[in-house]
Amino acid sequence: MSVDAVTLETRANSLATRSIKTSAKVAGIHLAIRCMDLTSLEGKDSVGRVRSLCAKAARPAPGVPSVAAVCVYPSLVSAAKEALRGTLVRVASVATAFPSGLAPLDVKLADTRDAIEAGADEIDMVIDRGAFLAGDEQRVFDDIVAVKRVCANVRLKVILESGELGGYDDVRRAADLALDAGADFIKTSTGKAGTNATFPVAVTMCEAIREHARRTGRRAGLKIAGGVKTTKTALTYLVIVKEILGDGWLTPQYLRIGASSLLDDLLMQLEKEQTGAYAGLDYFPKD
Repeated sequence: MSVDAVTLETRANSLATRSIKTSAKVAGIHLAIRCMDLTSLEGKDSVGRVRSLCAKAARPAPGVPSVAAVCVYPSLVSAAKEALRGTLVRVASVATAFPSGLAPLDVKLADTRDAIEAGADEIDMVIDRGAFLAGDEQRVFDDIVAVKRVCANVRLKVILESGELGGYDDVRRAADLALDAGADFIKTSTGKAGTNATFPVAVTMCEAIREHARRTGRRAGLKIAGGVKTTKTALTYLVIVKEILGDGWLTPQYLRIGASSLLDDLLMQLEKEQTGAYAGLDYFPKD
């Protein structure tokens, strides 16, 4: 379907200006934390770093809920799984030649199997944007179907890498394709591209999820990722989801925010709302 860019951007900007009162802001911060995939996807990642990340994920601060999941590379899934044993925090793993998606299907499937065998509860796969933009949408669809088959009951999040798709029409088409192929979540970005999540893209993807639910009766989730660093930005995404999809999507089952530095800002803003003063970064555990 064709997306009216002017109308879309006007609506997104309008939602971004919504004011949030103190009590609602505290609730929103807690919700954003509960819906977070605390992420570390750097070349310098190590077992020690992942253990620290998991400790922070399970207990960000006194009186603060744990995050939804920790997202790591496949080789570090087993370390994360062990570190999170006994908690409710899930382990997510990127797969399918992240972040490019440029690998033969058998390599992508092996990547996915390895992560699941290591203990991953969720898989974040990335589509081949080159194939999609070249018009080979059937190949992209078939890749998702094949990965979903390997995942079975493991939750599959499909990364569109919206900043590389060219425009809102392409984002909407990719979102519809991923949902029809069986994605449990559609995800904005890898966080490795020049342009990551934006408010208009989130609106576009929410509308695709809403229409898919109406058409099929199947509810899929949304994951916002890439460049989400401030509490204000995170809360705006919560507003967008609430206004377009409704309260039923404001749960970790259907909403995730993938981020690394966001958690510290959420904790500082929470401290400010509760005490009237900001806590320094030294107050919070480091990953």
